[in-house]
Order: sequence, then structure tokens, then C-alpha cells
Amino acid sequence: MNFPIDISQERIKELKVDFTRFRMAYKFALDEMTTKLNILNEEFSYIHDYNPIEHISTRMKSPDSLIKKVLKKNIPLSFDHIKDNIRDIAGIRITCSFRSDIYQISEMIQSQRDIEVIDIKDYITNPKPNGYRSLHLILKIPVFMSDREESVFVEVQIRTIAMDFWASLEHKIYYKYNQEVPEELLIELKEAAKTASDLDKKMEDLHKKVAVIKQEKDDLIGDEMVNMIKQVSFPQMSNMLNGLLTEDKNKL
Repeated sequence: MNFPIDISQERIKELKVDFTRFRMAYKFALDEMTTKLNILNEEFSYIHDYNPIEHISTRMKSPDSLIKKVLKKNIPLSFDHIKDNIRDIAGIRITCSFRSDIYQISEMIQSQRDIEVIDIKDYITNPKPNGYRSLHLILKIPVFMSDREESVFVEVQIRTIAMDFWASLEHKIYYKYNQEVPEELLIELKEAAKTASDLDKKMEDLHKKVAVIKQEKDDLIGDEMVNMIKQVSFPQMSNMLNGLLTEDKNKL
């Protein structure tokens, strides 16, 4: 829908409704993705006794920011053109503890049958020149409303806590210097990015060592339980299970 210059009050009201509906589709897409991620995280926790996702945050481009990008990219002022050409109106940032979590979360997202993966940019394997690291996914999410179905773009950024801290610091520095950051600070920022990357690698190694120790302990407990079960008769086992079920009911 085009935006004419000379419009009546009634037309302004119609455009306001259209714009609200336009943004609603992106808001609902973020709601859907947040629900999916919470379910995946909870399922992973039940199965593996571990949560790969530390934090989830969402954001929508403000109307001012959206219009600025539309004008900068010389996109025609219509909802359809904006929808087709601007892919970061809705965004989700997923923060996790370890690098391996990033790719595991990415695979879980991509395995969702109703999600279409449009693009993947791996700035972890190939960092930006300034040192920025993150995994970016552009997804197409179906949104089902009372009178229609729409598919909208959602940008997903997945990064570790260290990567997120660095990106936040870099953003604040650029904002403070109004994009004109002194060269010496840029050099220090890049060095800090390398330090954060080294920290991620170190923490990943520690995580793997802890996992090995935990697995060995679980295997030992499992062997002990098998031996114990072999020595217990069926009636005794039945009584033990009934006792455990009774304890669980009393706790509820």
C-alpha cells in the first residue's frame, strides 16, 4: 500500500490501522519464536540435564529507524516492498555459555518444519574486521491470524556471553563517539575481541572436561543400580516403586 502525500484524516486513520497490523505480524512472529526456544531449551534440560540458552531478548525496529532504513536503501514506500526488502524489522538475540551451544541451538531452530531458513552468516568462523563474532540467521516465520496467514522475516543472533559483552561495549563506544571512534580505541577493541574469543575457548575446554567427569560418574552409578536391581526380587522391586510413587504424590 502506497503512502500518498495529500491524504484525508480518514485515510490517515486507515494507514494507522494498516501500520499497526503490519507491525503485529512481526510481534507475533517474535512471540512464536520465543515460545519455540523456551520449549526447546526446557526439553534439552530434561533430556541432558543442561540448559544451552542463558538468555533470550527480542526487539522491534522503531518506526523512525524503519523509515530511515527504507529511505537509505531507496525502497518504495509500501508495506509489501518493506516486508520483502527489510529483513531485520524483528530480531531475537540468544545468549549462551559456550560456542558449541551456538551451533546446537542453530541446528534445533533449523530442524523446525514450519521455519524457512533464508540466510546464515557465521561471524564466529569468519569474524568481522573489527572483531565482531556471532551467528546470524534470517528466518521466515508463518504467522496465523484470524483473517489471514503471513510469513515474515525474523533475524536471529546467537552468541556467547563473552561475545555479547564485547558487542555491547563496542556499541556503547560507537554511540559515545558518534561513530567517530579514535584509532587507538579501535585497536584495543579488536584486541579485546581476541581476548574474549580465547576465554570462550578456555571455558569450552573446561566444560568438556566437566562433562567427561560427570559421564564417568553417571556410568558408575548406572552400573551400581544394575547390580542392585539384579539382587532384588520382583515383589521387592514393586514395593520400592510403589513407595517412590507415594512419596511423589505426598510432595504434590
